[in-house]
Amino acid sequence: MMKVPSTVELTRTMTKRKNRIIQLPNTTVERAFEKESELLKKVQQNTLQQALLLWQTPEPTVVLPASKKWLATPELIDQLHEKGWQILSRRTGGAPVPQVAGVLNVSHMYVWDTDQPYSISDSYERFCAALQRFFKALGIETEVHATSFSYCDGDYNINIKGQKVVGTAQRVTLGQQGEKVVLAQACILLEADLEQLIYPINLSNALNHIDEQVKADAHTCLADHLASLPSEQSLYQQLIQAFAPVA
Repeated sequence: MMKVPSTVELTRTMTKRKNRIIQLPNTTVERAFEKESELLKKVQQNTLQQALLLWQTPEPTVVLPASKKWLATPELIDQLHEKGWQILSRRTGGAPVPQVAGVLNVSHMYVWDTDQPYSISDSYERFCAALQRFFKALGIETEVHATSFSYCDGDYNINIKGQKVVGTAQRVTLGQQGEKVVLAQACILLEADLEQLIYPINLSNALNHIDEQVKADAHTCLADHLASLPSEQSLYQQLIQAFAPVA
């Protein structure tokens, strides 16, 4: 059993605008999901207008979606544990996602402006625009499109020269007054061993008889495009600035 790290939580609240920013730079995936659910509930209850959650985990963990397509079989659990991976199931859809220390996660929760009709594409584009501002501030140009052979592929990946550096996801719930509440999520590859990163995904596919092959070279890390990777806190601050309306 791996030692659970102590969790450092840094919170900033803007009470006037009912916005909140929380940073969990050293947490478990389970704890991060609990905090995300807590914040989402507050947005649904109109206690908050929006919230930004930034987190990383030092524990290699693969997150399986709530689907009969990917099952946490005893064989899968045993083989993952042999390689130092934890496994966690989540009640949402999608595809398996690996979490390691070099992956920075972003969850943005907010009430959709009732003056504008909601659309999936508009909300994704809004989210991707903020992420692209983060990369542009670092001098990196990005594109938004699907990426063949990447894990959890989607039309709204952030790519650098055709390689996926960010995966995104989104779901919509309702607030107390029936207003739409958006939860947008991103996984940013900062610095990771890509072969190690995709191992649990291909293993999950193989043991669940899914004929999908994920390739390491379909991905890239932020560190590969900078002379040196900024400090963790600097990256967090730059992301906060990219989502400026929350700050």
